[in-house]
Amino acid sequence: MRISFRLGALALVLGLFAAGAQAQSGSPASSGHLERIKASGTLRVCIWPDYYGISFRNPKNGELSGIDEMLSAQFARELGVKPVYVDTTFATFTDELLADRCDIAMFGVGILPSRAALVKFSQPYLRSDIYAVTTKNHPSLKTWDDIDKPGRVVAVQAGTFMEPVMKASLKQAELMAVKLPNTREREVQSGRADVFMTDYPYSRRVLDNADWARVIAPERPVSPVSYGYAVAPGDDAWLARIDKFVADIKRDGRLLTAAKAFKLEPIVITQ
Repeated sequence: MRISFRLGALALVLGLFAAGAQAQSGSPASSGHLERIKASGTLRVCIWPDYYGISFRNPKNGELSGIDEMLSAQFARELGVKPVYVDTTFATFTDELLADRCDIAMFGVGILPSRAALVKFSQPYLRSDIYAVTTKNHPSLKTWDDIDKPGRVVAVQAGTFMEPVMKASLKQAELMAVKLPNTREREVQSGRADVFMTDYPYSRRVLDNADWARVIAPERPVSPVSYGYAVAPGDDAWLARIDKFVADIKRDGRLLTAAKAFKLEPIVITQ
């Protein structure tokens, strides 16, 4: 009888300890994202605030704009809450999700196997290939075939999907992974890099704002990547609600309208 009492007490203590640890971690097991979002009145959205046309914060006035600023605001409105934006980068957003510092990453995140091994993705809503940006007066870089040559330096933003793609595809040129606060534009303008690789949305920023730059589109597909919204694993109901939102905005035209507002209709996935 005494042994049974001690075992029961031990089980109770261990159960209370586990429940407390789970509550502190804020894991989906202790409270689903949907319930927690409604209780807090906020949707925590991870963004990269330098992503032109996607989630771009204007350095002059601090205003956020882009297709995912527009769509995240609509999603929050559907949930009956307000969006709260959490700044992150492509290199660190998985850490933010897994540490429960945001509920969802909405900033054109490429669906890569390395990322899908850590987080869950919604159905895709955009799809972009890789584009090259160089100077208008570069003496010998005129076409896509001029990029992978001996002596060339090709810059990519660290953590973007362009980094592993170019690392695997370049045979003669040198790859430069640029980490913040340095920028790909600065490396090319300074001559430390001949060209930098980006996607369609960011190439629009270059065309709209940099009179020194020239964009080179690939003559054939290089590595088209689909973009989706990312969440931490373990909450299927939350992911299903996000997928419903993506399906709804495709069907009712809101996705295409938002894409047109930021000149992204060439890469939108409407089906």
